[in-house]
Amino acid sequence: MCGIVGAVSTRNIVPVLVEGLKRLEYRGYDSCGVAVHQGGELRRTRSTSRVAELETQIAQDSVQGGTGIAHTRWATHGVPAVHNAHPHFSGKRIGLVHNGIIENHDELRAELQNKGYVFESQTDTEVIAHLVHQLYDGDLFDAVQRAILRLKGAYAIAVFCRDEPHRVVGAREGSPLVLGVGQGETFLASDAMALAGVTDQIVYLEEGDVVDLQLGKHWITARQADGSFERVQREVRTVHAHTGAAELGPYQHYMQKEIFEQPRAIADTLESVAGITPELFGDGAYQVFKDIDRVLILACGTSYYSGSTAKYWLEGIAGIPCSVEIASEYRYRDSVPDPRTLVVTISQSGETADTIAALKHARGLGMPHTLTICNVATSAMVRECKLNFLTHAGVEIGVASTKAFTTQLVALFLLTLALAQTRGKLTDAQEAAHMKALRHLPAAVQAVLALEPQVIAWAADFARKENALFLGRGLHYPIALEGALKLKEISYIHAEAYPAGELKHGPLALVTAAMPVVTIAPNDALLEKLKSNLQEVRARGGELFVFADTDTQIKSEPGVHVIRMPEHYGALSPILHVVPLQLLAYHTACARGTDVDKPRNLAKSVTVE
Repeated sequence: MCGIVGAVSTRNIVPVLVEGLKRLEYRGYDSCGVAVHQGGELRRTRSTSRVAELETQIAQDSVQGGTGIAHTRWATHGVPAVHNAHPHFSGKRIGLVHNGIIENHDELRAELQNKGYVFESQTDTEVIAHLVHQLYDGDLFDAVQRAILRLKGAYAIAVFCRDEPHRVVGAREGSPLVLGVGQGETFLASDAMALAGVTDQIVYLEEGDVVDLQLGKHWITARQADGSFERVQREVRTVHAHTGAAELGPYQHYMQKEIFEQPRAIADTLESVAGITPELFGDGAYQVFKDIDRVLILACGTSYYSGSTAKYWLEGIAGIPCSVEIASEYRYRDSVPDPRTLVVTISQSGETADTIAALKHARGLGMPHTLTICNVATSAMVRECKLNFLTHAGVEIGVASTKAFTTQLVALFLLTLALAQTRGKLTDAQEAAHMKALRHLPAAVQAVLALEPQVIAWAADFARKENALFLGRGLHYPIALEGALKLKEISYIHAEAYPAGELKHGPLALVTAAMPVVTIAPNDALLEKLKSNLQEVRARGGELFVFADTDTQIKSEPGVHVIRMPEHYGALSPILHVVPLQLLAYHTACARGTDVDKPRNLAKSVTVE
């Protein structure tokens, strides 16, 4: 969620720190700050405005230096305010930035207050700064190693000290942190993208690692089970960050750009798929697929809805039982483990804290077969799972996921076909038909994008509403959920989604002329049932907004607004039907004047529990 950038150099590093924060703005934040070693002292500038305003403030304050740390904060402990913004100082000696949540901060706070430390913020982060200060005895690396042994929870930290002007120490547990190796300078960041244009030599730190950055050199230790630290070597990888992907081009917002990138993203995801084979998901996938009897999908948010859609495919096409769990709930309830389960995690970033924790929990219960569907090849999720499929959606900047979702659905459909093939439920003719449909999918999505002018007309009406219902049936019910989520996320209109057959079991009480009812109406086996549900809405004076396949015979009339989809797409229909829902949310948000790419209170990459 939050963003970290740090550096040790002989040049003024402030422009690099600020540019790194700008590259991490897509994650979402409510305050930001920079601190440097300058003139033998630690100096900092913090703001609750955007990074651009912080940059202006830094220039006014003449903040510059060769060693520094920077941060964008998404509030967890303490309101968004300058005194809660990072970096946090302990006295004038220790400066620190932190991603994550320290679960035992109250206990440590009381202990440090008893030793005379005065707290200036409500954050859990300030506890770490004071703890490092209390343990400091001339060696920052040693003090950080000893401090993290006292911490419970998740963290990625970057720390520097007034008394050691060319040194930054980082550590991670449960939150991502990377080391960047430059020419005579070293860097830390929570995401390699922050270092694009500075260095492409990246080290992905492992759980429990502590890294010491100095001028032109670094070393890493790994925490052992007994609390000791051993020197380790980590691979330096060449990582080409997607600098060009952050350009808006002709689009008004990144979300709009990413909606229109979906045909390309889907094509890129399918590029290396010549046919259906388990090895699409990694070496040894065939044997794993033969050894499993069921699938467990773990995910959060939009990824959970992609998994919920896949459940219909997996059970209906592959004939394999599937359960879908919200990752943040799964690890805290008693469940019945089955070693013959394929545990599938879904995450755009591959760093989603709840999903990683749920994965480890499932593995700890004795379910060793793991597979992730992810958009980032170097992520923790990919490293944690035995099998993987990369979606190749490209960098997604907008907080509300769009192209990540549709490429996840493509990947899950491929998984369905691979499992069906392994289980003897996919004939050659069926495989050919499915592959033909997948190949045509980018063109089909492009045709749906051409409906944008009609959606814009609807959005003008939606912008005046404060509530909406979304309806779907069968495998389109999760798409209705995703549509409602998109509207909530960026327009701040309250929206709920239901299976259409559930209307009469409660939600129908909400239907009035002031409550728009958005309906997904594909020409499938449930169409006639759905039409009956629509009549229930009309009979109560509700106003319908229907995305209908061309041959559904649903006509526009007073109180019924219809946008016709270009074609019916069978099992892949959810991928087409979600696109106009994305456009509806986007244009409604634009009409209401909200911050589309950075909606309030939300972050892109959820790296805390």
